[in-house]
Parts: sequence; structure tokens; C-alpha cells
Amino acid sequence: MASSGGASTGGGVEGPTNSLVTPLLTDMYQISMAYAYWRSGRHNDEATFELFFRKCPFKGEYVVFAGLDQVMRFIRSFKFTQDDVDYLRTKIPSLKDCDPGFFDYLLTLDCSQMRVDALPEGTIAFPRVTMIKVQGPLIMGQLLETTLLNLVNYPSLIATNATRMRLAAGDNKTLFEFGLRRAQGPDGAISASRYAYVGGFNGTSNVIAGKLTGIEVTGTHAHAFVQSYTGLEDIKDPILDGVDVVARALELRQTDPCFLETNTSELAAFLGYALCFPRSFLALVDTYDTLTSGVPNFILVSKVLHELGYNTLGIRLDSGDLAYLSQQARQLINRMADVLDCPPLRTAKIVASNDIDEHVLLSLKEQKHQIDVFGIGTNLVTCKSQPALGCVYKLVEINGNARIKLSQDIEKVMIPKNKSIFRLFSAEGPAILDLVVTDDEEPPKAGVKVLCRHPFQENRRANVTPARVQRLLECIWNGPEGFEAVIPDLEVARQYAMDQVKTIRADTIRPLNPTPYKVSVSQKLYGFLHDLWLQEMPIQDLQ
Repeated sequence: MASSGGASTGGGVEGPTNSLVTPLLTDMYQISMAYAYWRSGRHNDEATFELFFRKCPFKGEYVVFAGLDQVMRFIRSFKFTQDDVDYLRTKIPSLKDCDPGFFDYLLTLDCSQMRVDALPEGTIAFPRVTMIKVQGPLIMGQLLETTLLNLVNYPSLIATNATRMRLAAGDNKTLFEFGLRRAQGPDGAISASRYAYVGGFNGTSNVIAGKLTGIEVTGTHAHAFVQSYTGLEDIKDPILDGVDVVARALELRQTDPCFLETNTSELAAFLGYALCFPRSFLALVDTYDTLTSGVPNFILVSKVLHELGYNTLGIRLDSGDLAYLSQQARQLINRMADVLDCPPLRTAKIVASNDIDEHVLLSLKEQKHQIDVFGIGTNLVTCKSQPALGCVYKLVEINGNARIKLSQDIEKVMIPKNKSIFRLFSAEGPAILDLVVTDDEEPPKAGVKVLCRHPFQENRRANVTPARVQRLLECIWNGPEGFEAVIPDLEVARQYAMDQVKTIRADTIRPLNPTPYKVSVSQKLYGFLHDLWLQEMPIQDLQ
């Protein structure tokens, strides 16, 4: 069972997995603004901030929200230490002239006066839909910004990338994350393992990620292992269950022409590995030649193991034309299963790696590949086709007054005010749209018609009668009431993400030219937004 363990912080509170995730994991201007709020007596003003994104990654139309487990651990453990404050006071030039009382005040801060609402981990999210809503004293809302963005941007990007690859591969394929050596440092690697799992992967090659999360860890051998053998004499102890497997392999080698010209040192490596792992033998078959050496040597060793009562796992392809090689390997393995009377060979898995991405998976499917398992590294963990998501964190209300950020770029005009978000579903099942409403109006109800408007285009509107309504934001932390939601389990988050995908129309999640999903506002919010827009936008004088 996958878990989401974290590091212990001072006082025994379990904090984020990475011990660097503290109040100092922030941008300097957050500290500067915090002082300005405190100095002017505005630090306890009641504020509402929202975290969301404006544009979907990978030329798609959705994002899988992830990172909530670490967000919750950070909120729970938020506390400046004396060492943190001493550093700010003595080492940051711009803070040296600040009132000393400010630094004493920082030591008192925690999230006990905050309320935080969020989408459940694994929720399919769309542009402008609030992923996290933070309410409470202005100074605390400001100090949380950078860290929350850091804890959500990369995890959501990874989970989205993984889900796209899962959809491209198909539900019947096994996907393993193999990206540790190419990831952006240790934390990037562990985060990639964790959130690729949320996005639909089955496991990882990353051992420490497995220890921290409970995710399945897998791996066999590399080309170096095969290359390290120069001949059969490198096998010092060839006995397995009382049988000399080298001698038996040489006998079987004479039974079929396909075995006669294989690379002997590769055969030695396979036998050496099988002696150590007879119950989990999986061979990397492309060190010398996949079809004339690697696959036949695998078959030969598998037959020896079968005679001793062991069933092998399969082969791994790490280069070449993966579709063609998988087809030819499957044909040869199945043929030799009959020739050698070795039925378990027919269940041998074909694993493929080698620079695989979403487009390769789609292409392989079109070519009717015979691959059962994919190991995906670089293109998954680096999100090579789009390395950043671009979530933002904006103030939408202060002391009950709605605030708005305007821009000549309509994409950057934010929707103001404290809001709630609902997903409206059709009778057939799929979601119709997300409706954003003000917190002080009646929520939409199943079976009741509601006018849904495009936030900025007056002529785009529709009456929707939903068969089912889902409130998207859930309270995960309420400091004043002493409430803390259960930190999401990775297994639950993964299943939720996979179930969520099924609720979105196929044309929205398809990989090529997807249909944009509708995010609408209520009539009341539409009117409020445009009134505030006109109120805040200066009127130009032209002469």
C-alpha cells in the first residue's frame, strides 16, 4: 500500500518529506511584504487568496491536481525557528533596519488562524478553477504563497504527464517510472516517483522513493552486467537445486539452430543472473543483437529454469524499433514455447524502455506492438515537452472587499471575490462544465436549471440542468475550529485520478486537438466581475 510519509519537525509534528520545506522556502519579497503589512498594522486584515493556473500543459485541456499531501504537511508544521529569524535579522541587508519586534512576531506565527480549502488530490482541473483557497490573516496568506506554488506546480505537472501517458498506453499496460538518473536533483526524482504514481503509473525504479511512499520498486540489470561476463567460465558455481545449469544449457543449445550462433558471454550473463534470481528472471536482450542472440539466450535459460520448476518474467528491449522487435520477439518466444514444450514462455512479459514519451506510446499502439510493460524516464520526470505548469496565487478579497487583477491580456484577468466551484454532470455521466459562484449565493442543484456564462464573452452562455452536482473545494484545514482533514493516501489519490478521467468527455482528454472544457460563472458573479472591472479600470483621456 502506497503511503505519503513525511519528515518529523520540531515538536514531533510530521512535516513535508523534504526537510527544506520550511517558512524560509520562499521568495524574499514575501518577507518584505510581511514586514510592510506588520509595520502598517495590516497584518491581521482578513484575506482570501486563490491558487490556480491559466493554461493547460502539453497542448492539452486538463491538469491532474497533485501535491496536496505535502501542502497539508507544510501547513500543519509551519513555524519559524529562532535560527530562521536570526538569519533574517542579521544576514539579509534589506531587513537590518527593521523594527526588532517584527522578528519576535515571526516566531509566533503558525496556521492556527487559517482556513484552507482544496480540490481532492487527483482531481481533474481546468484553467481558472481554484485548486487551493487560503483564508485568514493577510500576513500568513502572503507567507504561504511561494511554498504552496512550489509544492503544487511540479507535482501537478508530473501527474498530468503520467496520466497522459497512461491514457496513451492503455489500461492493460504496466507503467514504471525510470527517471531517477535524469531528474532535477533528489527531490525532483522523489516527487516524480510519487506523483507519477498518482497519475496512473504502477511503480518506480527509485528505491528511496519506494521506502518513503510504499510504491512498488522494480528493476533487473543493465548492459554493464551483461558486458561484465566474458564467457561461461565466469560462472563460479553453476549448481541450482542440484543441477548444473551451464551443462544443461549447453545440451539444450544443440537442439535448435536458433541457439547455435548466440553470444556465449551473453548466455553466461543470463545464466549468472538466473542463478541469483531464478523466480524473477528478466533479461535485457539488446546488448549485442536482440533477435539473433538476446531473445534466443533468454529462451534457452527460461527452459532450463522451467525444468527446475521456475517460471521466468520476460525480456526488456532498450533500443531499436520497439514495435517491430516486440512483434518478432513475441513470435519467436511463442514458437519456441511449443518446440521446447515450455508453456510458461507464452506468458513472458516484454518490457520496453528507451526515450519513450506520449507520442511514442501512441505510435506504438498504431503499429500493434506486443509490449506489456513500459519503463519511462527522461520524458516523464523532466516533462521535456513542457517543463513548467505556471500556477499562480492571487489575492481575491481583503476585509470583505473583492479585489481584481486587470490586464490587456484577457487570459490574465482574474475572477475576483470569495468563490465556490461546482462541477455539473449530464444524465449520461460526463461532466458538462464547472460553474464558479460567489460564496453568498445559492449553489446549483441537480434537476434545477441554472444560467452559466463565459466570464468575459457576453454572447457565450447556456442554461444547464445538471443531473448531478459536485462541490469541488473541500476544507482541508480550519485552524480556528481545530480541524485537519486526513492527509490523502497515494493509493486513494491514484484511484481517484483514474476515476476522474472517466468523468470527462473523451474529446476533452484526447491527445490531439482536444475540445476545451467549459469553466463558467453564475449570472451574479458575471455581473459583479464586470462592474468591478469598470470600476477599477482607469478611463483614458484622449485628445
